[in-house]
Amino acid sequence: GRAPLSSAQPQGHGEEEEEEVEEEGEGCYQLYPGHIPTSPLQKVLLAAGSACMALYDPYRHDMVAVLGETTGCLALPSLRDKMKNHPEGYRILQERPRIRLSTLDMGRLRGLPDGTLGREYVRFLEDNKVSPDTRMPPKFVDDEELAYVIQRYREVHDLMHTLLGMPTNMLGEVVVKWFEAVQTGLPMCVLGAAFGPIRLSARKLQVLATELVPWAIRSGRSASCILNFYYEQRWGQPVESLREEIGIFPPP
Repeated sequence: GRAPLSSAQPQGHGEEEEEEVEEEGEGCYQLYPGHIPTSPLQKVLLAAGSACMALYDPYRHDMVAVLGETTGCLALPSLRDKMKNHPEGYRILQERPRIRLSTLDMGRLRGLPDGTLGREYVRFLEDNKVSPDTRMPPKFVDDEELAYVIQRYREVHDLMHTLLGMPTNMLGEVVVKWFEAVQTGLPMCVLGAAFGPIRLSARKLQVLATELVPWAIRSGRSASCILNFYYEQRWGQPVESLREEIGIFPPP
């Protein structure tokens, strides 16, 4: 048979997840590799500091990541519940696939027909000179399963650009953030959607306000939960077909 286009590398629910490693000299527990336990006050301070830095420089992806983790306490459980109540989303939670260069067969994806998800995803990565490996691992989410949910959100972000047909410039990022804000309810996305436009020119603001934001909001409301699609098993699916299945309206 044909080799898979990506290896999901399921992480499963083995003994490593069961064990909580107590940090030496601390009363806190590390729940997953890289986890940094923090108190509610520390989270507030981290959220405030990262919000200021992210607003000052939206391309500080490390600060955007910290903001997402320290303010997602309500949105992340809701997203997890949506995944658990959907057959494809539930399987993703169980198998824990990762979208990284080490799990992607870039040559095979590049060889797929134009218009397929895999081909257009690789085209997006190459045209915008971005890599799936630049996504920060979670550190401040105090739940192992929710940490995977935010990791998954980060790793499908570039796929949202691909499906929405948006580049990685400031206008494109703001449009994707509006879509993701409606979809996920993550405060980080709401903040990016609300304050991102202040850096745009008057002409781009007009296009954003009259065409792109209304389309992004309608698509976000219409679409099924974006975390409930096993994109790694849909590389050969035409983008237009997947858009229709998810509920994303064609770009204006």
